[in-house]
Amino acid sequence: MKKNNTSMTKITVFLIFLIVLVVGYYSYLSGKSRTEQQEAIMSEVDTALSRDLTNNYPATPKEVIKYYNDLIKCFYNEDCTTEELQELGRKSLQLFDEELRANNEEDTYLTRLQGEVKNYKDNKRKITSVSLASSTNVDYYTADGYSFARIACGYGMTENGKKSSTMLVYLLRRDENRKWRIYGWETADQLNDSLEQQENN
Repeated sequence: MKKNNTSMTKITVFLIFLIVLVVGYYSYLSGKSRTEQQEAIMSEVDTALSRDLTNNYPATPKEVIKYYNDLIKCFYNEDCTTEELQELGRKSLQLFDEELRANNEEDTYLTRLQGEVKNYKDNKRKITSVSLASSTNVDYYTADGYSFARIACGYGMTENGKKSSTMLVYLLRRDENRKWRIYGWETADQLNDSLEQQENN
């Protein structure tokens, strides 16, 4: 009889252990699935805002402009709250060279950005494609003791159903911490005109 009690106790303990194991494994799987679902539904805006530029600043000129384009697409293509738009705007300011930031005081920049975004929405404009030049097509040079990089980026857009495209050329300057910052940009046509003028002078 005592032997039977011992074997019953062993079976009971084993069954409890098995149930705990199954429940624990199920909880693990459902938790993992929930995390994957949360990551899957993370919006473009959330993704752009989640980047910590202090510890994870883009390493190359191409990566800087790639992230800047992520911000631009959020500005103009996503339905951002005022707070999100301001946070995105502050992120873009972190990519700017100190001289460009000096010409874009934060409050003025954010107010202008809100106006531009409203104008885009009112005119039903949308960025449909972004085509960034490859890393091998970055033009590096030095001037006035600074390192510069120039990279072209094409944008496809629609406005009230009509398609258009434009090409911007971004100029980046490396700061004292060896980080590439956006120094300015102009259209490809403007750049070609200024280069022609320099050649003629």
